[in-house]
Amino acid sequence: MRFSLFQQHRAEVDMTKGSILRHVLMFALPLMVGNLFQQLYNMVDTWVVGNFVSNEAFSAVGTVSPVVNLMIGFFSGLSSGAGVVISQNYGAGKPDRVHDAVHTALLMTLILGVIMTFAGIAFVPLAVRLSNTPAEVAPEARLYLTIYFSGIMGLLIYNIGAGIFRAIGNSLFPFLFLVFSALLNTGLDLLLVLKFGMGVDGVAYATIAAQGISAILILVMLMRTRTCVRFTPKHLKLHWSLLGSIFRIGIPAALQMAITSFSNIFVMGYINAFGKDVMSGWTAYSKVDQLLFLPMQSVALASTTFVGQNIGADNLERAKKGVRVALLISLSMTAVSSVPVMVFAPSIVSFFNRTPEVIRNGTIFLRFITPFYLFSCIHQVYAGALRGAGNARAPMFIMVGSFVVFRQIYLYIMANYISNTMLWIGFAYPVGWLLCSLITWIYYKTVPLDRRHKAIS
Repeated sequence: MRFSLFQQHRAEVDMTKGSILRHVLMFALPLMVGNLFQQLYNMVDTWVVGNFVSNEAFSAVGTVSPVVNLMIGFFSGLSSGAGVVISQNYGAGKPDRVHDAVHTALLMTLILGVIMTFAGIAFVPLAVRLSNTPAEVAPEARLYLTIYFSGIMGLLIYNIGAGIFRAIGNSLFPFLFLVFSALLNTGLDLLLVLKFGMGVDGVAYATIAAQGISAILILVMLMRTRTCVRFTPKHLKLHWSLLGSIFRIGIPAALQMAITSFSNIFVMGYINAFGKDVMSGWTAYSKVDQLLFLPMQSVALASTTFVGQNIGADNLERAKKGVRVALLISLSMTAVSSVPVMVFAPSIVSFFNRTPEVIRNGTIFLRFITPFYLFSCIHQVYAGALRGAGNARAPMFIMVGSFVVFRQIYLYIMANYISNTMLWIGFAYPVGWLLCSLITWIYYKTVPLDRRHKAIS
């Protein structure tokens, strides 16, 4: 079967020509708003249990985030490899290779989904112990995680489907499905907790139900599109050369994200040692942390797709210009969003939990850590650009070294020899961002984008 690149939906974008600023913004803005709604999954869970269940339940939902991110991060990194392979083939005008890559990626997702469901459930008891979760919080943390991992297949299918659309410049469909499923999750949270009196189990069931709906929607749209990314179930097949390219690019990113998330479990262990009020303050901070990362992560994904398509089209200079534009956009958006967070920090924390000590602790974290997010823009955008060019190893080594090795050394020295206080422990994050951004900037300026890592031939 032959496919055409010209039977395009108007939301699909060829980024190899036209305004760079417009392409980056028009891709990143729907993605950013869509990711905002995706964050509502866990944020609404946290808000509901913090206001209508108990402080222990609030801490439980917050403390499991690094564990959830461990599995999700691994798959997201791997799926980024599929996105690069698809975007480069799309930019190179090879629709049949795009079609084969899509079906390889989807079958890979189904296989990994089964494995990760059982592995995630089996990992729950160990993860709760490693994060030093207090005894009064541990049962609810285990319950939430077990339910969450039992329905993780829906999230994985949505993520790979959304990545396929984004690889050809379409961030609109993923955005619309996220809005719908996030609103559904909110409604189910309130129904199960307020109407049926459930606790963390209710918000967990609501989350996996909403994620399942978003997976169905993205698959239906893939089956109905008229472009080369159209999904036909009988065409599911592992094309080994393409799978090898996906793994070559995706495995380094997957390992980096998974190892970083695993390391964050130990960071939570240090935070949890200060007790549930500090845990809850950190939980509130972490919800805002996820929001502050949205602009730079969305622009970084835009730079990955932009660079991937232009590298595929052998337009190296345009790819480099796109990275510069993306960095300026990322810095501007992050600066604008950081100011109200610092000004209104107490009100933001009280939205999640009204306990005075929790508000005090969360406000301290927000006001002292937020200014450092500007540095994260550097490593996020440059790493996204390098992955778009097919170079996933360098960002992996830099981020693992900064976010895992250096961060753990910092925590050990700070906790045992300098100042074992909650703020200095919390500073493990910004000092890691500073180091990572510095090394990434030096690497990018020394070894700029080129065609050596190109995923297609």
